[in-house]
Amino acid sequence: MATLSVELNRYFFEDEREETVTLSDILSLAGERIFGFLLLILSLPSALPVPAPGYSIPFGILIFLLAIQLIGGAKIPWLPSKMMNGSMKTDTARKFVKMGLPWLMKIEAITKPRLTYICTSIPGKLIIGIAIALMAISMMIPIPGTNTAPAMGIFVTSFGLQEDDGFITLAGLTICLLAGIVSTSIIIAFIWGGSSIIDLIKENLK
Repeated sequence: MATLSVELNRYFFEDEREETVTLSDILSLAGERIFGFLLLILSLPSALPVPAPGYSIPFGILIFLLAIQLIGGAKIPWLPSKMMNGSMKTDTARKFVKMGLPWLMKIEAITKPRLTYICTSIPGKLIIGIAIALMAISMMIPIPGTNTAPAMGIFVTSFGLQEDDGFITLAGLTICLLAGIVSTSIIIAFIWGGSSIIDLIKENLK
């Protein structure tokens, strides 16, 4: 099967498309990689270092639902038909894909099946599911700084999951851990005042 970057490039930039595209349309590319593929696609807009207003919360909800199913050992993911058939302008989707393709190709260049038990074993999927669920919750919190890093963690973790690459998955889980620490400090600073980890880093760099 072709790599994800090749599939996405063909789908959005080589083939003719309608003015809008649905999640179920894009899933036609997934094949057997549907869990990792879904998580990748849903985390991509928020993982990019550009504003993605309006996407973090609904996509975070979908990612959370998928993470719960991953924890429960589901083989085939389920999402409400309303969400599966929700549409996005094709031009908007193309912009996200265009920005994400260079990152995808860089990860694909170093990806290969290794430490596969991390991605395929029950304990491995449990840990991955819990980490992704926590990051999805962070994505849904409408506080600046709690969206992008968690989405990046989901993106990298999901890529490893899709390719059965435990090394990449571990790297993604590490990003999730760091993102969780940063997001927690931001939330605490927002609610109770004080400085977040990001604020402290900025002060030390001055």
